Amino acid sequence: MRHPVPAIAFALIASGLLAGCDQLGIESASDTRARTDADAKAIGSACRHALRAIEDCYTLNPKADKAAAYTGWREMDEYMRENKLEGVAPVVPRPDPAARKKPAAAAEDVIDEPKEAPAKAHAKPAH
Repeated sequence: MRHPVPAIAFALIASGLLAGCDQLGIESASDTRARTDADAKAIGSACRHALRAIEDCYTLNPKADKAAAYTGWREMDEYMRENKLEGVAPVVPRPDPAARKKPAAAAEDVIDEPKEAPAKAHAKPAH
Protein backbone atom coordinates (compact mmCIF):
# COMPACT_ATOMS: atom_id res chain seq x y z
CA MET A 1 0.00 0.00 0.00
CA ARG A 2 1.33 3.44 -0.99
CA HIS A 3 1.26 6.31 1.41
CA PRO A 4 -0.45 9.45 0.04
CA VAL A 5 1.80 11.76 2.09
CA PRO A 6 4.64 12.05 -0.51
CA ALA A 7 2.17 12.74 -3.33
CA ILE A 8 0.39 15.40 -1.29
CA ALA A 9 3.69 16.97 -0.24
CA PHE A 10 4.85 17.05 -3.87
CA ALA A 11 1.57 18.69 -4.98
CA LEU A 12 1.83 21.35 -2.27
CA ILE A 13 5.46 22.15 -3.13
CA ALA A 14 4.69 22.32 -6.87
CA SER A 15 1.70 24.61 -6.36
CA GLY A 16 3.78 26.84 -4.07
CA LEU A 17 6.51 27.15 -6.68
CA LEU A 18 4.05 27.90 -9.47
CA ALA A 19 2.28 30.52 -7.38
CA GLY A 20 5.62 32.34 -7.00
CA CYS A 21 6.01 32.95 -10.75
CA ASP A 22 4.86 36.56 -10.29
CA GLN A 23 7.68 37.09 -7.85
CA LEU A 24 10.15 35.82 -10.44
CA GLY A 25 9.08 38.50 -12.89
CA ILE A 26 7.26 36.17 -15.27
CA GLU A 27 4.28 38.05 -16.70
CA SER A 28 1.06 36.37 -17.65
CA ALA A 29 -0.33 36.82 -21.14
CA SER A 30 -3.05 39.16 -19.91
CA ASP A 31 -0.49 41.34 -18.08
CA THR A 32 1.67 41.53 -21.20
CA ARG A 33 -1.32 42.45 -23.37
CA ALA A 34 -2.45 45.13 -20.93
CA ARG A 35 1.06 46.62 -20.85
CA THR A 36 1.39 46.72 -24.66
CA ASP A 37 -2.08 48.29 -24.98
CA ALA A 38 -1.20 50.94 -22.42
CA ASP A 39 2.08 51.65 -24.23
CA ALA A 40 0.31 51.98 -27.58
CA LYS A 41 -2.33 54.31 -26.09
CA ALA A 42 0.44 56.45 -24.62
CA ILE A 43 2.15 56.58 -28.02
CA GLY A 44 -1.11 57.62 -29.71
CA SER A 45 -1.85 60.35 -27.19
CA ALA A 46 1.72 61.65 -27.43
CA CYS A 47 1.39 61.79 -31.21
CA ARG A 48 -1.81 63.83 -30.92
CA HIS A 49 -0.25 66.18 -28.40
CA ALA A 50 2.68 66.66 -30.81
CA LEU A 51 0.23 67.64 -33.58
CA ARG A 52 1.00 64.52 -35.60
CA ALA A 53 -1.52 62.83 -37.85
CA ILE A 54 -2.45 59.29 -36.88
CA GLU A 55 -0.81 58.02 -40.09
CA ASP A 56 2.49 59.61 -39.04
CA CYS A 57 2.11 57.98 -35.66
CA TYR A 58 1.71 54.57 -37.31
CA THR A 59 4.75 55.20 -39.51
CA LEU A 60 6.95 56.32 -36.64
CA ASN A 61 5.84 53.45 -34.37
CA PRO A 62 5.35 50.37 -36.57
CA LYS A 63 5.44 47.90 -33.66
CA ALA A 64 2.69 49.63 -31.68
CA ASP A 65 -0.82 48.20 -31.79
CA LYS A 66 -2.69 50.42 -34.24
CA ALA A 67 -6.09 50.11 -32.60
CA ALA A 68 -4.76 51.05 -29.17
CA ALA A 69 -2.67 53.87 -30.65
CA TYR A 70 -5.77 55.26 -32.34
CA THR A 71 -7.72 55.00 -29.09
CA GLY A 72 -5.04 56.99 -27.28
CA TRP A 73 -4.89 59.55 -30.12
CA ARG A 74 -8.67 59.98 -30.08
CA GLU A 75 -8.84 60.30 -26.27
CA MET A 76 -6.12 62.95 -26.30
CA ASP A 77 -7.90 64.78 -29.11
CA GLU A 78 -11.13 64.89 -27.07
CA TYR A 79 -9.22 66.02 -23.98
CA MET A 80 -7.39 68.77 -25.86
CA ARG A 81 -10.63 70.04 -27.45
CA GLU A 82 -12.54 70.04 -24.16
CA ASN A 83 -9.78 71.94 -22.35
CA LYS A 84 -8.86 74.16 -25.32
CA LEU A 85 -5.23 73.04 -25.24
CA GLU A 86 -2.75 73.70 -28.00
CA GLY A 87 -0.40 70.98 -29.14
CA VAL A 88 3.37 71.12 -29.01
CA ALA A 89 5.35 71.32 -32.24
CA PRO A 90 7.18 68.03 -32.85
CA VAL A 91 10.95 67.99 -32.65
CA VAL A 92 11.44 64.93 -34.85
CA PRO A 93 10.75 65.81 -38.50
CA ARG A 94 7.96 64.06 -40.33
CA PRO A 95 9.12 60.97 -42.22
CA ASP A 96 9.87 61.45 -45.90
CA PRO A 97 8.09 58.72 -47.90
CA ALA A 98 10.60 59.01 -50.76
CA ALA A 99 13.51 58.35 -48.39
CA ARG A 100 11.99 55.05 -47.26
CA LYS A 101 12.00 53.61 -50.78
CA LYS A 102 15.50 52.53 -51.77
CA PRO A 103 16.51 51.76 -55.33
CA ALA A 104 17.37 48.12 -55.95
CA ALA A 105 21.05 48.87 -56.63
CA ALA A 106 21.45 50.84 -53.41
CA ALA A 107 19.86 48.06 -51.36
CA GLU A 108 22.76 45.73 -52.04
CA ASP A 109 25.80 46.20 -49.87
CA VAL A 110 28.93 46.21 -51.99
CA ILE A 111 32.17 45.93 -50.10
CA ASP A 112 35.36 46.59 -52.01
CA GLU A 113 38.30 44.80 -50.53
CA PRO A 114 41.58 46.69 -50.59
CA LYS A 115 43.95 45.52 -53.28
CA GLU A 116 47.35 44.34 -52.23
CA ALA A 117 50.27 46.48 -53.24
CA PRO A 118 52.27 44.91 -56.08
CA ALA A 119 55.55 43.35 -54.99
CA LYS A 120 58.60 45.34 -55.96
CA ALA A 121 60.67 43.64 -58.63
CA HIS A 122 64.00 44.88 -57.28
CA ALA A 123 63.42 44.41 -53.56
CA LYS A 124 66.51 43.66 -51.51
CA PRO A 125 66.40 40.35 -49.66
CA ALA A 126 66.49 40.60 -45.89
CA HIS A 127 69.60 39.05 -44.24
